[in-house]
Order: sequence, then C-alpha cells, then structure tokens
Amino acid sequence: MWKRALREATVRQPWSTITSKSWSSASPPSISAAVDTLLLRSLKEHYLQVSKTNPPPKVNPPPAFSIIKGALDGDGPVLIRTFGNEEIKLSIMRMAYIAPGDGESDENDEDMNQFFLHVDVSKPGQDKSLHFLCGLYTDALGIHSVSLRPKLDGADFLDDTTTYSGPHFVELDERMRDAFHGFIEERGVNENLFNFLQAWLYLKEHRSLVRWFKTVGTYINENRPAKNS
Repeated sequence: MWKRALREATVRQPWSTITSKSWSSASPPSISAAVDTLLLRSLKEHYLQVSKTNPPPKVNPPPAFSIIKGALDGDGPVLIRTFGNEEIKLSIMRMAYIAPGDGESDENDEDMNQFFLHVDVSKPGQDKSLHFLCGLYTDALGIHSVSLRPKLDGADFLDDTTTYSGPHFVELDERMRDAFHGFIEERGVNENLFNFLQAWLYLKEHRSLVRWFKTVGTYINENRPAKNS
C-alpha cells in the first residue's frame, strides 16, 4: 500500500502535459514557482490520502517479548526479551527491500510478506553476541547464517560487513542445523512472531511515509524564492 502510494506520488501528476516549449517561454522565477506549486500540491494530496488510511488491527507480541521503546521511530531492534542470563533482541526488514525483483512483482503480497529477521543473543560480561540471520514467513522460519559479532547498539550490527558471517548454513551438518533451530526455538524465535512483526512493520512504514510527505513539503515550502514585487 505504502509502496504504491510512493509510486503514485511520482507518476500520477500531469508532467507530460507541460511541454518543454512552455517552460522555455517563461522566466526562471516563474518556472521555479510553477514547479514548487505543482510538487507541493502533489505532496499534500498524497499526505492527506495516506493520513486517512486506517491502521491494521492491533496485534500484541508473543508474551515473552516486549516492544523496545522508540522502535517505531528508529532503525534498531523491535523486540526484546530475557532468557536466563541472556538478552535477545529482534530486528525485522522486508526481503523485497534488500533483494528486489525485476519490478513486475512489487505488488505481490507473497513477496512483501517475506522478512529478514535478525536475532541477537548477548550475555553479560561478553563483548560479542551470537547473531542469527533468518527468513521469516507466514508459516515457517529458516536460518540463513550464524555468526559471532562484536556487541553493538541500535542498528549498528546490521551495518557490520567486516565480521565473518559464518559458513553457508545449508552446508552445515544436518544435526548441527537442527540444533541451531532448536536453540532459537527454545528462546521463542519462530513463525509465531510473524503476525505481530507484519503488523508492526506495516505501521512503521505508514508513519514513515506520512512523515516523508510532510517534511519534504515543509522543506520545499520554507525555501521557496520570494515573489517579485
């Protein structure tokens, strides 16, 4: 929905009806004012459209997990829990944003409902944490990689490209793969997280899109050149 709204914000406006000849006959200030006016009108229309969209029904996270304060407005972890002396944090993103297709499947519900789930397991007194990169689907969760990384705050661990990410998970012995799946399953990391994380990500994208329309419009409006007297 939000991806479609962004696309419409750029393609539904009547740019094709304004010929290069009509621009060349106007003075530079007139061109700038016309462009600003057209763009501001488009931003306002889409801001109002998206603002009126009803949010999805509220979904609570699994009982063992808590929502991290400020997660909706940040890029870091979403959920946190403790397991014994461990602290477990979960971060989520859409696969479609990391590995986009050929453009023809952008609106495919199946593509948009496949997530990368980052699971960070840390222990007190340790300067590293165990990091799982997983694929989360409506009815399954699969591990892509397991690595030991420096313990980082916020979304920093998502940008860490220097740490060895471990062997290809599918190349590990089957018993080891099953043991790793059992490890995260015991800590409540499974497909039961899907409904909450899907709703949460939907709400986050909605808030981000509304904010984008508003802040871009405000910036353009505040920096418009003064009208000639």
